[in-house]
Amino acid sequence: MNALGKIVLIGVGLIGGSLMLDLKRRRQVGTVVGIDINADNLARALERRVIDEAHTEITADNIAQADLVVLATPVATLPSLCRLLLPHLPPHTVVSDVGSTKQSALAAFAQYLPQHFPRCVAAHPIAGSDRSGALAAQFGLYQGKKLIVCPHERQDAGSLHLVENVWRSVGAEIHTMDAAEHDAIFAAVSHFPHLLAFSYVHQMLDHPQGARYLDFAGSGFRDFTRIAGSHPKMWQDILLANRDSLLAMIDAQQAQLDRLRHFLQQEDAQRLGDYLAQASGLRADWEKKQK
Repeated sequence: MNALGKIVLIGVGLIGGSLMLDLKRRRQVGTVVGIDINADNLARALERRVIDEAHTEITADNIAQADLVVLATPVATLPSLCRLLLPHLPPHTVVSDVGSTKQSALAAFAQYLPQHFPRCVAAHPIAGSDRSGALAAQFGLYQGKKLIVCPHERQDAGSLHLVENVWRSVGAEIHTMDAAEHDAIFAAVSHFPHLLAFSYVHQMLDHPQGARYLDFAGSGFRDFTRIAGSHPKMWQDILLANRDSLLAMIDAQQAQLDRLRHFLQQEDAQRLGDYLAQASGLRADWEKKQK
């Protein structure tokens, strides 16, 4: 990939910051302008050289001559950010995001950046950690990790290739799929597990003896509920943005619980054992593929 002259990163945290660290180390970008509402976070980003310039607002001067604008903020913020960007975007600038819901991202791009829509690229890096903010940014986060792009019906091929090459240059493996398929997949393997973990912990909260039960919780409870410690506001936004896929997952999960209820009520050890063995086998097969 040819080095980009200027990238504007809106939202300077783990995902966007890690991307910029690798691009700068590989000399794939000249200047990184960071925009974030948190001035202290920007100061940390400057100290770590994640960014070269820091601003707390989107202005014409900040966006001028940008080759790429990366929106690395919660999914619910995209509409308001696109409205702020609209009067300032140079015609050649490519806009991309990193969120985990792609239909909502494309809807925001289409509604609030209609003239710029062909140069808007919906992308989702499959990487992360429990840490956040500029101090969480790390080198090598995307090496060997999947990066999904979801082209739309008016997609400019050059803009798509630019975004793919940016991620490829930091070691990511590029995968392409429809936005609806993307959202269905990540409802199943990411969003719904979070919803289940939150709901189970809330079951303990609602139970009159929940606090007593938790006094005796061990590694099984810890492992199953770890993701319920994730940022509530961020997950509120994600779950609402992908609500249609999640409603279907809730219905499907309810059917699974009904099957288990039936096995238990009937004391059907054979079918219960088969059910557990099938699930355990799939989990084991998946884990082998991760190695």
